[in-house]
Amino acid sequence: MIAGFELWVFLAGLGIFLFGMHMMEESIRLLSGAAFRSLIRKYTDTKLKAIFSGIFSTAILQSSSAVSLMVLAFVGAGIMTLSQAVAVMMGTKVGTTATAWIVAIFGFKFNIDAFSLPLIGIGGLGMILLAKSPRYVNISKFLVAFGFLFMGLDYMKNSVDQLAEVIDPAMFAGYGVIVFALLGLVMTAIMQSSSATIAIVLTMLFSGVVTFSAGAAMVIGANVGTTVTVLLGSIGGIVSKKQAALSQLIFTVSTAIITLLVLPLLTWLVLDFLGFEENLVLGLALFHSIFNVIGVLVFFPFIDNLAAFAEKRIQEKHETFSKYIYRTEPSVSDAGLEALRKEISRQLRYGLLFISQTINPARHGKHINYGDLVQYHGEIFEYYTKVVSHEMQKPLLDKTDKILRASRNIMNATKNIYDLREELQVLQNETDSSHQKASLSITERLQRIVETGKELKLEDPEEERQTDNVQVLHDFIESEDKQFIKMCGELLSSKQIKKGEASFLLMMNRVVTQSNRMLIFSMKTLLERTHDEEGGAAN
Repeated sequence: MIAGFELWVFLAGLGIFLFGMHMMEESIRLLSGAAFRSLIRKYTDTKLKAIFSGIFSTAILQSSSAVSLMVLAFVGAGIMTLSQAVAVMMGTKVGTTATAWIVAIFGFKFNIDAFSLPLIGIGGLGMILLAKSPRYVNISKFLVAFGFLFMGLDYMKNSVDQLAEVIDPAMFAGYGVIVFALLGLVMTAIMQSSSATIAIVLTMLFSGVVTFSAGAAMVIGANVGTTVTVLLGSIGGIVSKKQAALSQLIFTVSTAIITLLVLPLLTWLVLDFLGFEENLVLGLALFHSIFNVIGVLVFFPFIDNLAAFAEKRIQEKHETFSKYIYRTEPSVSDAGLEALRKEISRQLRYGLLFISQTINPARHGKHINYGDLVQYHGEIFEYYTKVVSHEMQKPLLDKTDKILRASRNIMNATKNIYDLREELQVLQNETDSSHQKASLSITERLQRIVETGKELKLEDPEEERQTDNVQVLHDFIESEDKQFIKMCGELLSSKQIKKGEASFLLMMNRVVTQSNRMLIFSMKTLLERTHDEEGGAAN
């Protein structure tokens, strides 16, 4: 034990700091997470916009991992490409430097007790007295978190101040920047927080325990250390998560190598050219921003190449029937709902193909297996249970339930036609005009619904004309149902069919009409918007 260094004070400060960071991230996420999901979803159509979305979202949410989780979920749901995701995650690296600026500006220039204790006191009382209002509880939680953040920093600063009295920075001069970079990497990997590592480095720099170059190297290492968290999170995860982790690893390590190579130049730029030699703490925060911006500028022209390399190196090995839901994190509700909508749209196409091959088996080469459709529906329902197991606001939960009903209706309609296939074959083989007329009516309705479904562009559910086409189909189905019942009555009255035959036709018509109605409901549901403009979930 080093004389004068109070280890438990330092560890208590570190624990309070990390707890404050976690609480602040959670409160901000609950207060505005949906808004930032909407921002990331909308403003990533170009790589430049994607980078700025990553910067802004991470700076506000104070969590690059939370932003990365949203991005990966959107990739899995097909809302965003891997190239766009890589651009956003490059932006998150710049956004994380906001923490260093906050700590550097407020953590070493003010009497921390003067504002940390009031924040904790007001916030703590607010959490109790305003417990009935989730919004005010989260605002209060944010105040407490902000107070804890700087209280923890104060504890660490006081313990390191004592350490500075017995340690001469010159004793570390022979270790070189690589050693300090590795130290920063290991610290971040252990604590799973680059913000905590950077707060410690800023504290050591303020107290004179380390030199600016050593502190800069540790910050570079901390930047790489955050990638360890992403890599660990990708183990056993979805393919897009592994691809994104590889892309981020390449980007981060390459940026670190470039920065270490030009570290003397950057040190001169910050301390001498920009004049931060008298304020090393702010200088280190600036250095943290500069080298991350350099990394973005260097890799910006190669974002597509980086994404393509990751996709080539990590291939999808897909053994399930689904296409979207297996690669989308269900914890991000917006992405989970969109993945469900796309998957159920795909289920609709397979269901219609099955119906088409049932009424016209000679026209189809490769047949859809009914057992596969049952398995497919099971995968969709399993994913639905994962999505709704996370906290969701009621409007989004209602939409999720409605879209699941669309899937159930598709499955029920498919099952009806599957169970009816022998009766349909018998009816089609009848030679008398009465049964042929009935067979034509049923086949025409099923064929019409298949054709309308094939024409739908469910990737663009806001196209008004598509909804009009489905309504025309609905009117046609209802009209044909009435005409069929009327026809059966006339045939029975004229003795062209017997009572048992009329009952057989009416029951078959009822099953077909119900199936058509369920499919039309599913089409209308899948054409609806899956989210409000402001977003609609809290995760």
